[in-house]
Amino acid sequence: MSAPFRSGFVTLVGRPNVGKSTLLNRVVGTKVSIVSDRPQTTRTQVRGVRTTAETQIVCLDTPGIHKPRTLLGERCNRRSLSTLAEVDIVCLMVEANAAIGPGDRFVAGMVQQVVTPKILVVNKTDAATRAEIAAHLAEATTALGEFDAYVPLSARTGKGVDALLGEIEARLPEGPVYYPDGMVTDQPETFLAAELVRERLLAVARDELPHSISVTAEELEPSPASPDVLRLRVVVRVERDSQKGIVIGKGGEVLKRAATGARLELEALLGVRVYLETTVKVERDWQRRAHALDRLGL
Repeated sequence: MSAPFRSGFVTLVGRPNVGKSTLLNRVVGTKVSIVSDRPQTTRTQVRGVRTTAETQIVCLDTPGIHKPRTLLGERCNRRSLSTLAEVDIVCLMVEANAAIGPGDRFVAGMVQQVVTPKILVVNKTDAATRAEIAAHLAEATTALGEFDAYVPLSARTGKGVDALLGEIEARLPEGPVYYPDGMVTDQPETFLAAELVRERLLAVARDELPHSISVTAEELEPSPASPDVLRLRVVVRVERDSQKGIVIGKGGEVLKRAATGARLELEALLGVRVYLETTVKVERDWQRRAHALDRLGL
């Protein structure tokens, strides 16, 4: 008699820039969440799906939990913490190459309040020595509370990720196949396009306006001349007129380069030809206005 199929939802939580998005992409086996070295890049829950013959893991990448300075930051924190009681397994992520700080302790305190199985993931082991990793694990056991498993790994290189998958799969409940085989995310094409453009712009304007950029996309009507091409309108929003010039760049070069890179990635991910129509708008202080955040889905 074959073993029952197991499936469940796993959330990745932690303070900003601990590598949650990189780990999600590694678990899924392809890119479904954008990555940047700027903190607070992730603003919404991003679901990635890993399916095998025996299990299905639905992994949630969440915004980094931080001391908020805007209404957007407050909403991101609530979005992350709300997942703790809604999933089957919680993975708290900390860094192997950084001391455990107040932010880690705060998130751990919230994690310890739920009865859900908990795994402590010590990421970025590729940037630390064995002695540092061992010391970090020892400190974590006293500073962050009790966990069901402790897994050191490098999401960037993949070393140790199989061990984490084993710990997750061992704790999955019996369950259905939530998503069809071959599906790696439930995010629509418009979301993926917007995020890929934002990622490219963050790489260019990382110091000037990382948190002032918001990107949305909507599908356009197919062109009679090219009915097989996915046509999307992408709108980049910034908060100041001066930021608009940074995003567009001299002769439109910055925006063009970002859109082209995003289009190529999207075509590889979806397996279809993509056309992106891009524009930049100024929307004053959108991070601080509830109406603007509601309209942007944030």
